[in-house]
Amino acid sequence: MPVIDFDPPDRFVAGTVGPPGQRTFFLQASSGRRLVSVSLEKQQVSLLADRINDLLDDFAGGSATEAVAAEVEDNAPLDTPIEDEFRVGSMSLAWDAGREVVILECHDNDEPVEVDEEGDIVAPPGPEGEEPTMLRVAIAPAAARAFARRCASLVAAGRPPCPFCGGPLDLTGHICPRANGYKR
Repeated sequence: MPVIDFDPPDRFVAGTVGPPGQRTFFLQASSGRRLVSVSLEKQQVSLLADRINDLLDDFAGGSATEAVAAEVEDNAPLDTPIEDEFRVGSMSLAWDAGREVVILECHDNDEPVEVDEEGDIVAPPGPEGEEPTMLRVAIAPAAARAFARRCASLVAAGRPPCPFCGGPLDLTGHICPRANGYKR
């Protein structure tokens, strides 16, 4: 399995391209002149922020407080060119206690990840016999907390939710299931 490894990256951020309702979400890692972008769903970004915060609360202690994260916050736009290597199918998140870093792995397929006896990942071939690709990023606790904050703010910056069903509202309203299919 080809692995794109950033340990550690110079920069690791989430970002969007497009207007609310038509946004494409990206994770972008860079180190020196190397830049890798992967696309994913809004729900994946939201869950990733929640899980990173939970992981840091459980394991990182004082090295990932909100104050420390504010010092390393990155609000700059995504670097160009924004060309996704692959669409993220599944992700895994771990805490490396020995190095005290968060490890994020993004896989380009929805197939289950298998690990052999030596701990190496063994994955089934992707479409048309291609091997699936994986992006692996190791980030410090403070940078991970700042990353999670950025993810949460990206998700919140989208369309406002319907007060009745919670679905996203368009400028023209939406067909609300709680209104028996009528527009609100």
